[in-house]
Amino acid sequence: MNKSQIIKFLKTQDIKPLIKEADRIRRLYCHDEVLIRGLVEFSNYCVRGCLYCGLRAANQKVKRYRMPIKGILAAARVIADEGIKTIVLQSGDDFFYTKEKVVKLIKDIKKINKGTALTLSIGERPIEEYKAFFDAGADRYLIRHETANSILYKKIHPKQSLEKRKAILYNLKKIGYQIGCGGIIGLPGQTIEDLAEDVLFIKDIQPDMVGMGPFIPQDDTPLAGNKSPTEKLVLKMLALTRIVTKNAHIPATTALATLDQKQGYTRGLKAGCNVIMVSFTPDLYKINYKIYNNKECTDIKNAREAIKKAKRTMSFERGDSLKK
Repeated sequence: MNKSQIIKFLKTQDIKPLIKEADRIRRLYCHDEVLIRGLVEFSNYCVRGCLYCGLRAANQKVKRYRMPIKGILAAARVIADEGIKTIVLQSGDDFFYTKEKVVKLIKDIKKINKGTALTLSIGERPIEEYKAFFDAGADRYLIRHETANSILYKKIHPKQSLEKRKAILYNLKKIGYQIGCGGIIGLPGQTIEDLAEDVLFIKDIQPDMVGMGPFIPQDDTPLAGNKSPTEKLVLKMLALTRIVTKNAHIPATTALATLDQKQGYTRGLKAGCNVIMVSFTPDLYKINYKIYNNKECTDIKNAREAIKKAKRTMSFERGDSLKK
């Protein structure tokens, strides 16, 4: 699929054939299981200044928190007790959690949750730290490229560059991680051509996971007041990503569920997704992980209902990469 073909699909009004093809490919390569991941958002501190994100360092209105190590381990135990075999640790770019702290945390979680896969989503770090985390037992690393347009990337990420973000992804792959990337759909200033480049980048790097969702404004950021994309556009991007990656694990994201609180997860699953992230962040902290407005978090019950509506089955297994 080349750029002009992708653009044609992104502009089409009838998305049913595209959704049907994505669903066919998902079934062929990933079967009917929907993998459940247990998510712990352990810190909302961040040193970055990303214009769209409510966790940005300049935001003085968000109530900051850092979960104590004991609290993170307790959440990991809850996930283990549920039988879920993938834990995702997510935070802002928070260097309070030093290399040594994260290494010990990884080792402790691996002791508690034997046989469990551990995904990190903790931002940009020096490469030697990525290596140390991998050696300690981390299996996967998620760091979205967010947009394949380098000018737009620089505009919304002050003092950062797309080139560095891409280099990190390739280095993570070399280290041995199962890697995850993905774009934000509908960023202010983003074009259809930009979205096509996102699909082509994902096609080129062939990640093990793709986390992709809509832009949703946050009231305390410079991009407050901008509109979110249509759900139709988001579903097109998910479907195209499934088609070009074939067997990548693709979540129906909380952002999509926030955009469409009644059917978001189910429609994402029907457009090629095969993963749902279930939040195990304690309520005390969860309400302050405000990346965007009205963030929708799901639990096992809601995930099960969405999966049932999509006529799929739920799986708590590790769901390792299907890439060979």
